This record gives sequence, structure tokens and C-alpha cells, in this order.
Amino acid sequence: MPRRNRPRRDETRGDVSRAFRPVDVVQSYAGGRWTVRVLRGNSEGKVYTCPGCQQQLASSLPHVVVWPMDRLGDVTDRRHWHTSCWQARDRRPPQGSWR
Repeated sequence: MPRRNRPRRDETRGDVSRAFRPVDVVQSYAGGRWTVRVLRGNSEGKVYTCPGCQQQLASSLPHVVVWPMDRLGDVTDRRHWHTSCWQARDRRPPQGSWR
């Protein structure tokens, strides 16, 4: 009986969709813990208002989505931030009520 000389391929190795799934991280801010997801941008054509600068943020631009860790992150809890605004949140707190 012939022997198999080639190593078997792991079936999950070919699944490249796992590499493009968003990864959630938890960060602290304003006395709470927040779930932060980095988005690459898409072609939905939606426009959000960044709570950090109150400027428009097109969904086609890379940005972050932030919601309180203790909630499920439904539509009413999520806020879309410019990445730079989220990184500067300690120096430049959000304007208006965004929670």
C-alpha cells in the first residue's frame, strides 16, 4: 500500500475570512470600560457624526465603533468615532451628550 508523502492540509488554513473579521478590544475611558471595534470602511454610504469633533464621518472611511462593555452594543449604544478622535479622547473629550 503506497504511503502518503505529502502532509495533510489543515482545512481551516484556507479560510481567509477569519483574517478579515473585526476584532473587539476593551479600553477604559471616563470611568467605564468600552468595547472598541476597528472598521476598514465600506460602501454603504451612511454618514455618522463623530462625538469627538462633531464632524461628519462617512462609513467609507476607516474608523472605530465604540459602545459600553456592560451593554450588548445595539444601535442605540454604538458611536462611530474618527480613529484620531478616539485616540485623543482624553485631551479632547466628546462634545454634547453621546452616552
